Amino acid sequence: MKKSIKGIIAVLMAIVITAACFAGCSKNDGDSNETDGKNVKFAIVVQTGANGAFVDMKDGIIAKLQSSGYENAQFDYKDAQGDPSALSTICSSLDDGSYEAIFTIGTACTQAMVNLQSETPCFFCAVSAPVEAKVITDMATPDKNATGTSNAIPVSEIIEMGYSITPDVTKWGFVYSTSQVNAVNTVESAQKYLDSKGVKYESATVETSADVKSATETLIGNGCDVIFVPNDAIVQDGVASLAQVCEEAKIPTYCSSATTVNSGCLATLAIDDKGIGEKTADKFLAYIDNGKDITKVPSEVVGIDECTFNSKVAASLDINEPTQDKIGYPINAVNPQ
Repeated sequence: MKKSIKGIIAVLMAIVITAACFAGCSKNDGDSNETDGKNVKFAIVVQTGANGAFVDMKDGIIAKLQSSGYENAQFDYKDAQGDPSALSTICSSLDDGSYEAIFTIGTACTQAMVNLQSETPCFFCAVSAPVEAKVITDMATPDKNATGTSNAIPVSEIIEMGYSITPDVTKWGFVYSTSQVNAVNTVESAQKYLDSKGVKYESATVETSADVKSATETLIGNGCDVIFVPNDAIVQDGVASLAQVCEEAKIPTYCSSATTVNSGCLATLAIDDKGIGEKTADKFLAYIDNGKDITKVPSEVVGIDECTFNSKVAASLDINEPTQDKIGYPINAVNPQ
């Protein structure tokens, strides 16, 4: 009888041990799923996918996360196609608690997401003036459950680059939309710099991309012999017509992004768009490393990588390609078709 009881106890202990092993395996499998992202969802929101820079930033975010343990995560990409109403609807639909994080590209969609006061953390990419746009209060200790990267536009350096390439320009023209906070900040900074140099300028504002051509023609008609295009999604949509008008009038055009150079402007001092996306993903990884305390993940201003120069436009304007010694940054000469 005693042998029988001992046998039963032995069997029960074996069952307990086996169950514990299965439980441990199950827990390990769960940890593995979390590590490779099988149970994780991310959302990425852009104001308009027509902006090639935004697409490159999105690709940078995804590439960095996939190479950092989230190769099997779900990435939901949302494009508002330039419609503010659609943007508001998209952001509201994402605030359901199912996402590990929401990445917003550009100022408008970051504002829309932060204004929801969501419990899901927001990681913004390429917001040129985060504090002024009121998506955070302080770059060093982010609040509002948001942090990310800023592509603050080096307007004074771009203007000086313009004088290095086309030294004879005398009056600057600015085309921008007052609905674009980032563009307003950039133009105001440029105007302040020109004021300090005693240089003339004139501005023309637009409401839609269809207004860009006529606004440009007005500036040229009023004596502007150089045009500056800020980081403005609305103007970017109509920049091809701006570039055509300027090329026909033999007017050089400078801008705030490499994408705009590829669209027909002459040159800029630019960030690597995919690279700033990767740096934004790094903010999420730091957030995880810091126990999901977003206040410990400072926002970052991403610096200039290169001078992007449109060789095709330069040839039509009889302008020589600058050297790195002259500009102070590597020259990336592009020749878009």
